Amino acid sequence: MVTPRVVSLFERLSLQQEVQFIPARVEGHTEPYFILNALRVLRCIDEARCEEVRFWEPRHGVPEKVGQYRNVVGLKVDPAKMGDTPISRPWGWSGALIVTEGLKQAMEHEGLTGLRFTDA
Repeated sequence: MVTPRVVSLFERLSLQQEVQFIPARVEGHTEPYFILNALRVLRCIDEARCEEVRFWEPRHGVPEKVGQYRNVVGLKVDPAKMGDTPISRPWGWSGALIVTEGLKQAMEHEGLTGLRFTDA
């Protein structure tokens, strides 16, 4: 969930093609909010550098997930697989949102709060 300030920043940075902003209402709040949906999903997880990577296996009883990530601890990405994409989600691990250093700095300079950045 993001505020119009985030939408405005992305517009100023000409990143409208990278994300989708879906209007949302937050109970108890009158101001508008948006769900930020990163449109690019990249196979960029550097499994060898992560602390731990576990995959779904047949023994887990969920055949449609076999071979997909079950758990990723200490997520690391391969910068070579990112290209010049400013914002994306890693394939198979949708809980993370990956941004470039430049976008991170722009968000911090804007004074946006509620963000937690970690090196990946």
